[in-house]
Amino acid sequence: MSRTRSALRHFPDLIAARGADLVTIDAKDRMPSTDTDRYAISAATVNAGLLFTAAHAPTPLYYVFGNLTVLTPAEVVHYTAHALRHRSGAFHLVRTERAHRFDDVFGPERTLAAA
Repeated sequence: MSRTRSALRHFPDLIAARGADLVTIDAKDRMPSTDTDRYAISAATVNAGLLFTAAHAPTPLYYVFGNLTVLTPAEVVHYTAHALRHRSGAFHLVRTERAHRFDDVFGPERTLAAA
């Protein structure tokens, strides 16, 4: 898939339930920069994410990073609209402090009580 230009390569990795609602997750394991404290998310990924979100509303799409923080495609665009772009223009650079904690978006881990 990485050799194609198809937007399908940027589709979510997971479909999950959050309560009674469906959500989609695109796992971004290696995205935070260790040098700049920014996530570098490709413009192609964000564009595909925005299209996916529009086509499948109201099902949200979340980017979940390796450090278990979360952003949406719309947030990536919002946080980078007036910021400097990567010199190639191919990436949106979002400060890691802008991301939400996983538990704040999806709720705390639930433990099952013994019956």
